[in-house]
Amino acid sequence: MLFVKESLIPNAGQGLFTDADIQRGETVAEYTGDIRTWKECLKKYEEGKGLYFYYVNRNHVIDAYEHVDSMARYANDAAGASGIKGITNNCVYEERGKRVYIVAIRKIKAGAEILVTYGQQYWSGDEFKE
Repeated sequence: MLFVKESLIPNAGQGLFTDADIQRGETVAEYTGDIRTWKECLKKYEEGKGLYFYYVNRNHVIDAYEHVDSMARYANDAAGASGIKGITNNCVYEERGKRVYIVAIRKIKAGAEILVTYGQQYWSGDEFKE
């Protein structure tokens, strides 16, 4: 079972954790939310209602901003803008058609934080440029 508490990553806010072991290759959670166009998401971002987007294509972006029950939105990226010594990502995003899942890339022990790569574009600030 997944749960949310303060992240181990400084200044990251809340993080996603597991109370049971997760095996390599196991699906951890689905990234769910409202389906929007990228143009709609850019407008929301400018209004300060962004940062929980998963871009599949310009006409299919999953927006979890208003979905506090969407557990996948709480997964942080250990790499961050510069990385944090001793903490590494243990998951990746996997697209299956237009659905998106967090999948373990190694065994994750009970009590561990779920950490997934956001990608260089996110950390460079290029994600929100047209």
